[in-house]
Amino acid sequence: MIKIAVTGGAGSGKTSVCNRFKELSVKVISSDILAREAVAEGSTAYNKIVNYFGKKVLTEDGSLNRRMLRRIIINDNSAKEALESFIHPEITKLMHSHIIKAEKDENHIVMVEVPLLFELGIEGCFDIVIVVIADRKLRIKRLMDRDDVSREDAEALLNHQLPDEDKAARAEFVIKNDGSFARMIRSVDHLYKDLVKKYVKELESA
Repeated sequence: MIKIAVTGGAGSGKTSVCNRFKELSVKVISSDILAREAVAEGSTAYNKIVNYFGKKVLTEDGSLNRRMLRRIIINDNSAKEALESFIHPEITKLMHSHIIKAEKDENHIVMVEVPLLFELGIEGCFDIVIVVIADRKLRIKRLMDRDDVSREDAEALLNHQLPDEDKAARAEFVIKNDGSFARMIRSVDHLYKDLVKKYVKELESA
């Protein structure tokens, strides 16, 4: 089985790219789903987060208020590091268990959306890395629209992440997501054909 990581900075369009691969019948493991599983009520990460930040980060139903947490850590580096230390080990464990299940289910390709792939130093767990990049101004606008945050907060979030050029230099494939949605779809479709031709056929003939 070929293990592929899809990464990129906030607002680059990683999820849209992964959704298109999913439409092409690729097994995709969503980072958002992993993150939600990792902080499910009663989980190890959940309890550590509540103990550190207090009950103010909970919604009325007891689940984590992810938007509030995001706003807290944008301008508080120590809080950001603490949150990541609680969540990332759990997400990594879940990711590996999902990958093992995908292999047991005889998938030729499994794709995992990993926003902080290089920051976590886990790129070695994958055979191929795809980086999604986009113009910084466009990413800021996407974050402002998606997360309802100020321009300053969106810029602060991007400043905490590796620059696109650093990520692109360490990837096998790069998808530039600056244009229309249709253009992104064409880029993914083209890459999918290349992946199937080069890697899946090799697996089938092995």
